[in-house]
Amino acid sequence: MWILLTLLAAFMQAWRNAFQSQLSKEVSVAGVTLARFIWAGPIAAVYLVGLYLWQDVGIPDFSGRFIGFILGASAMQILATGLMVKLFKLQNFAIGAGLAKSEAVVAAILGTVFFGTHLSPLGWSGVLLGGVAIFLLSAKQGLRSLSLNTVLIGLACGTSFALTSLWVREASLCLNIGFPHSAAWVLLFVISLQTLVLVSYLLLKDKSTLAALWRRPKLTLLTSTASCLGSIGWFSAMSLQAVPYVKTLGQVEVFFMILIASFWLKEKVKIKDMLGLVLIAIAAILVMWE
Repeated sequence: MWILLTLLAAFMQAWRNAFQSQLSKEVSVAGVTLARFIWAGPIAAVYLVGLYLWQDVGIPDFSGRFIGFILGASAMQILATGLMVKLFKLQNFAIGAGLAKSEAVVAAILGTVFFGTHLSPLGWSGVLLGGVAIFLLSAKQGLRSLSLNTVLIGLACGTSFALTSLWVREASLCLNIGFPHSAAWVLLFVISLQTLVLVSYLLLKDKSTLAALWRRPKLTLLTSTASCLGSIGWFSAMSLQAVPYVKTLGQVEVFFMILIASFWLKEKVKIKDMLGLVLIAIAAILVMWE
């Protein structure tokens, strides 16, 4: 189940990144970040209601610990999304989004040190191999010409996404209702808080960005829908399996991004990047085998 949910998440996230890449050409970083959340809240609410119509498990206990993880995850995901938009401006779509996938290695390290995550030697092999693949994908003209600025932003983005994922899993484990309802509650809380924060900020500081999103309803709706469906997959998978395994398998998203970049965005992908893709495939096989 966690494998299927992760593949769904990776596929939808690739499309969300493509839509955000298109929006970033016309809208500010804050606006592109908001596009990820603005229509996702209602979709998440409908999903949660649907789960309760299927199986009523009662209302969970929202402890202070749960709220703390929700606040942390919400803030980190906003930061991570903003950094990813910056990556789109430094690299082409496929490589820029690929840099953010360093989150799997970061999640493995932080999870082991702070969250009691246990990985087997085979699992560590998959995670680290995926990290090497991302390192290769971050080069513009080969390893000797790595852009330090791009790599640092990519690592910061990956770290922010890793913290988001770890805190989302912890929040889900805090609830006493089990899968999939716990993941759906976390999703609704996170998205609602993020939307409230970003809309409030833009109303106070940059109303023109809200107007820009309003003038692009189709692309904004597509971004939110893909984001919410992807988040349903991520949040559900992470409530079932350790974050490093989920995020390492989720690196297959790069395959989807290459296809989207080549056939929809008409971007050229270098032959050199194929080696990174092969390594990502091997890493995914290792964590699924584990």
